[in-house]
Amino acid sequence: MSRTERLLDLMQILRTHRYPVTGTSLATELGISVRSLYRDIATLQSQGAKIEGEPGLGYILRPGFTLPPLMFSEEEIEAIVLGSRWVAERTDTRLSRAASDALAKIAAVLPAELRHDLDSSGLLVAPSYAIAINDEQMAQVRHAIRAERKLDISYRDIKDDLSQRTIWPCALAFFDQVRVIVAWCELRQSFRHFRLDRITGLTVSDNRYPKRRQVLIKEWRQEMDFGKQ
Repeated sequence: MSRTERLLDLMQILRTHRYPVTGTSLATELGISVRSLYRDIATLQSQGAKIEGEPGLGYILRPGFTLPPLMFSEEEIEAIVLGSRWVAERTDTRLSRAASDALAKIAAVLPAELRHDLDSSGLLVAPSYAIAINDEQMAQVRHAIRAERKLDISYRDIKDDLSQRTIWPCALAFFDQVRVIVAWCELRQSFRHFRLDRITGLTVSDNRYPKRRQVLIKEWRQEMDFGKQ
């Protein structure tokens, strides 16, 4: 176990204790010496962790401390890199750029050994062969989902029939070949799935839909689960 992972484990252990815990108990749980435990606590305190106490009395972590990026474990780094590479490869230009920028910000505060792990990760994302999607259109859909706005769309279904719909978008699903909006359809009065490549026109309405996005997603999931029964 690297020291970075050990510091992360120490923080997690302290979070589980509501009352002061002795250094001996912490050292035993981590499998390290008490002297090493004291050094680790001093390191975390220097980084802003609100750890109160002293040798012989015990330690307690006060609320309000968020782990800095350097506390990521090696596997968490791999997950971040893989996820960022997937987003950069398979989404619209704005989201792709945001993924690259976020990865750069994380890299800037990582210690040297973890920065090397980030740069040399062997987890790769295969090239995307998805149907081309209009960048601006996808950005509008993501904005409507965040802002809980209705969408007015012109939609061509699998039979090539064109219809005008007003929908309440609550999620956007990314498949290998298509991108699909999960939404409540006012025309059908039920949840429907709309492929972005079949939307021929799209306008974000000024009107918010009457339910919160989280509520819609919950109702959609319940409907999907019921359909499986």
